[in-house]
Amino acid sequence: MDLYIIKKIIPFLWPKNNVCFRVRVLISFFSLIFAKIFTVLIPISLIWVVDSFDLKTEKIGEFSLFIFGSLGLIVIYNLFRILSVGFTQLRDAVFALVGQNALRQIAVKAFSHIHSLSLGFHLTRKTGAISRIVERGIIGTEFLLRFLFFNIVPLIFEFVLVIVILIFKFDIFYTAIISLCLILYSYFTFKITEWRVLIRKKMNEFDSDSNQKAIDGLLNYETVKYFNADKYEMDRYNESRLKYQKAAVKTSITLAFLNLVQTIIITLGLMVIMIFSMREVYNGNLTIGSFVGLNAIIIQLSMPLNFLGSIYREIRQALVDLESMFEILKQKVDIKDKKNAKPLKISKSNIEFRDVCFFYNTDRVILQKFSLKVFRGNQIAIVGRTGCGKSTIGRLLFRFYDPKKGSILIDEQDIKNVTLNSIHQNVGIVPQDTVLFNDTILYNIKYGNQNADFNEIQSATKSACIEDFINKLPNGYDTIVGERGLKLSGGEKQRIGIARTILKEAPIILLDESTSSLDYTTEKKILTNLKKDKKNSTMIIISHRLSAITDVDKIIVLDAGKIVEQGTHLELMNNKKEYFRLWQNQDVELLNQN
Repeated sequence: MDLYIIKKIIPFLWPKNNVCFRVRVLISFFSLIFAKIFTVLIPISLIWVVDSFDLKTEKIGEFSLFIFGSLGLIVIYNLFRILSVGFTQLRDAVFALVGQNALRQIAVKAFSHIHSLSLGFHLTRKTGAISRIVERGIIGTEFLLRFLFFNIVPLIFEFVLVIVILIFKFDIFYTAIISLCLILYSYFTFKITEWRVLIRKKMNEFDSDSNQKAIDGLLNYETVKYFNADKYEMDRYNESRLKYQKAAVKTSITLAFLNLVQTIIITLGLMVIMIFSMREVYNGNLTIGSFVGLNAIIIQLSMPLNFLGSIYREIRQALVDLESMFEILKQKVDIKDKKNAKPLKISKSNIEFRDVCFFYNTDRVILQKFSLKVFRGNQIAIVGRTGCGKSTIGRLLFRFYDPKKGSILIDEQDIKNVTLNSIHQNVGIVPQDTVLFNDTILYNIKYGNQNADFNEIQSATKSACIEDFINKLPNGYDTIVGERGLKLSGGEKQRIGIARTILKEAPIILLDESTSSLDYTTEKKILTNLKKDKKNSTMIIISHRLSAITDVDKIIVLDAGKIVEQGTHLELMNNKKEYFRLWQNQDVELLNQN
C-alpha cells in the first residue's frame, strides 16, 4: 500500500507536460546530492585542519607555513559548511513551487472527486469526518514530500558516503561499529515506531470522531437547545476526547522510550569508537585529527538519526493518512458521463418517465414501472403519502441516481446518454431543506446564476415573494444568513432557495416540498407567479399540502411507488378515491381558507 501511495504522488512531482517543473526537480535533486557531499566533507576537512597543527614547530619560516597552511584549511572547512547549507537552501527554494503545486493539485483532485461521488455516498458518510480525512491527507502529502524525499533518501546517501570513506581511510573496525550502530538504531526505531503507528491510528479515529461530534453539535445548535441536551453533547464530546487523550499519552510515553533507546545505542557506539581510536593514537597508528574527525562523523550522523524515529513515525502516519484519503479517491463514481456523452439539447422541455423502477435497498422498492409524460408549459403536481416515492422522482430526474430499470427522457434524449453538466444546467430543483452558504443573501441568490445583474436578482426575489423582507433588513441583500442559513426562518430560507432557482433560468423546474414552511397565501402566490413567469418552462411540484396545487394542469397521485390516479383537482375529487381521502385528511383550517 505504501508503494502504491508513493507511485500515486510521483506524477504530481514529475508532470508530463511541464518541462519547467521537471528542470526544477532535477536542480533540487542535484542540489541535494551536493549538499550531502559537502556535509560529509566537513568532518574530513576538520581532520586536515587538526593534523596541520605542528606544535613542535620553532622556526619562523615553518611557523609561517603552519599559520598559512592551517588558515587555508580552516577556510576550506568553513566553506564546506557554507556550501552544505547553501545547496540545502537552494534545493528548498527551487523545489518550493513544485511541492506546493503538487499539494494544490492533489487537494483539488480530492475535492473534485468527492463532489463527483453519488448522493448515496454523501448520505451515508459524515461530512466532518470526510473533511478531516482530506485535511490530514493533504498535510500528510506535504510531510511526505518534505521528509521522505528530502530527509530519508539524503540520509541514506550520506550513510553510504560515510561508509565508503571509513572503509578506505580507516580501519574496518570503525566501519563495523558504525554499521552495527546504524542497524540496531534503525531496527529498534522501526519496530517501536510500527507499534506507535497502531496507537496513532486509534488517535486518528478518536480525533475524527470527536471532530464530527463537535461539528454535529454546532450545526444542530437549536436542536441541542430545544431538548436541553447541552450536557449530553458535552459528555459525548468529552468521552471521545478522553479516548484521544489516552492514546496521545501512550504515544508520548512510547516516544520517550524510543528516544532513550536511540541515545543509548548512539552513545555506546561513540564510546567504543573513542576508546579504540584513543588507543590507536597512543600507538601512533592514528593522528589526533583522525580521532577528532571520527568523533565528528559520529556526532554529525547522530543529529539526523535523532530525528529518524520521529520522521519515520510521521512518514508512516502520513502514509496512513494518505491511505485514508486515497480510499476515498478509489471510491467508484456511480453516476458519470458515458464515453461519448453529448450535451442535452433542449427544444420543447418535454419529460418522460418510461417504466421506471428504482430502489435504494432490494428489500424495499420505491418506484414500480413509473410512467409519466410532462410537456412544456405544463405545471403538474405529484402527491401521495409519506414514503410513496415523490422525492425520489426529483433525484432521478436530476440524475443523482439512475433507474434500476426503465429510462427517463428529456426531449426524447435518455438522460443516461447526455452529460451530467448539461442536465444540471437545464434542471432547476428547490429541495424542501434549503441549505444556504454562510454568506450574504445576495451571494446565496446569485449562486443560481453568477452572471445575473441586480435587476434580474430583484425580479427573482419578487417572484419568490422575498423582496419586501430583504428590503426591510438593515443590511438588505448584504445580510449574512449564518451557518446553513440559521439566522433565517424556514420560510425565508425556502423563498431564497426559490429565488435562486428562478434566477438559474432552467427550462425544467422541480419544487420538492419547497413551500412547506410557508403560509398558504404566500405559497399560493409564489406558485401563481411561477406559472405566469415560467409559462415556457416545464414544472413539477411535489407537495403534501393539496390546497396550494388545485390550479395545476394535472395532479399525479402516488401510492407505494405506483401512479394510482391522475387528473385535475375537480376530476380527482369527483372520483372519490385516494386523492379524495388525502384531501379529507388535510388541515380543516387551511381548507376553509381555500
